[in-house]
Amino acid sequence: MAALDRVEIQKVAKRYGTERALAGVSLELRAGSMCALLGHNGAGKTTLLGVLSTLVRPSAGTVHYKSNGKAVDGEDVRREIGVLAHASLCYAELSAIENLELVAGLYDVDGSAKAIAAVLDRVGLETRARGRAARTYSRGMTQRLALARALLTKPSLLLLDEPFTGLDRDGALQLGQQLGELKSTGAIVVVVTHDLEAIAGRTDHVAILRRGSLVFEERDGDYSYDGLKDLYHRHAN
Repeated sequence: MAALDRVEIQKVAKRYGTERALAGVSLELRAGSMCALLGHNGAGKTTLLGVLSTLVRPSAGTVHYKSNGKAVDGEDVRREIGVLAHASLCYAELSAIENLELVAGLYDVDGSAKAIAAVLDRVGLETRARGRAARTYSRGMTQRLALARALLTKPSLLLLDEPFTGLDRDGALQLGQQLGELKSTGAIVVVVTHDLEAIAGRTDHVAILRRGSLVFEERDGDYSYDGLKDLYHRHAN
């Protein structure tokens, strides 16, 4: 299966009963790009990530996943998606190593000790904790394991919902650097975050939602910390 190189979101809407979560959002995501999906709580960011992950079905509109100009769907799409959600999706009674061995088996990817150690090294989960049950982990350690889980399958579309939660400042900045490196390898990275410092200078695409609508989109602007703060305050409120 070839990696995804484009995702086309066309007039996507989502309602939960009488509540509108998304209102006709259209957006294009490209390989080798990091999209910062910004907005206040309740703006629809998590819902849009849910739609992109295929876990949430839109009420209207479509999402087209493409590889080399050809449409990709079903299991082929899901194999290319890595998700870091609010919930860690990790099994509390299993160790970090056992969690990743399970994921490797489900996705039929390399689950060797070397491959698992490499991804745990990448996210900075300390060696002495890797054989311990995940229920004993701190919030930051759980976040690192959840990220390792998302990265193990080498996704070409990585969706992250507040990935810096629970990490100290150095850890957050290190993770931001890693996401920038993933972008440089050709992945499509979408990050929902309020931690603008961690993505400053690394994101190259900004989309801002307000009350379910896309109110601002731009590529290749000034995405320094001050630049991102200015965009956020001008368009998210």
